[in-house]
Amino acid sequence: MQINRRAFLGTAGASGAALFGFLGLNLRPSKAFARQTTPKRGKITSTICPYCGVGCGALVTACDGKIVNIEGDPDHPINEGALCSKGSAMYQIANNERRLTKVRYRAPGSDRWEEKDWDWAIQKIARNIKKTRDASFVAKDDQDRVVNRTEGLACLGGASLDNEECYAYSKFARSLGVVFLEHQARI
Repeated sequence: MQINRRAFLGTAGASGAALFGFLGLNLRPSKAFARQTTPKRGKITSTICPYCGVGCGALVTACDGKIVNIEGDPDHPINEGALCSKGSAMYQIANNERRLTKVRYRAPGSDRWEEKDWDWAIQKIARNIKKTRDASFVAKDDQDRVVNRTEGLACLGGASLDNEECYAYSKFARSLGVVFLEHQARI
C-alpha cells in the first residue's frame, strides 16, 4: 500500500478528531464568569508594570497608605485592561511578608548578613562606584585620542523605568564614562 501526503494528513486529522471526541474534549468556546473584585473605596493611581519593556498600564488602589488592589488599566492603549501572569502578580511586590524592607549587607569574606540603614548603603555604593571608576578610567586610547571612559562599570536599566527616568539614568551613566549601558526588558 502506498500512502501519499494527502492521505496521511487526512488519516491523522480524522484520528485526532476521534481522539478528542473519545476523551470528551471539545473545542467549543467556553465562558468564564469572574466576580468584580475592585475595592469600593481608596485612591486609584495609574502606573506601569515593572516587569518587561512592553509598558502595560495598571491601576493601583491604595487605602490608608496600603495597596489593596492592582488591576489592568482599561484605558491604556497598550494592554487595554489585560495583564499577563507576572503583571497580575504585581500586588505581591508591595504586599509580601517575605519582602526585604531593610538593607542587608554581607562584608567580603563574612558568612553572615548585617542590617544597615539607607544612608550607610547609599554612601557605600557611591564610594564603590568612585573607587571602581578611578581605578578603571581611561582618558586616552592607544592612538592618543581622548575617550574619557571607564570599562570597569556597567549599568543595567530596568523595565519599570519610564522614558524620562531612562534618559536621566543614561545621562548619569554616560557622565561617569560608562560604555556598557544596557536594558533588561524581557520581551
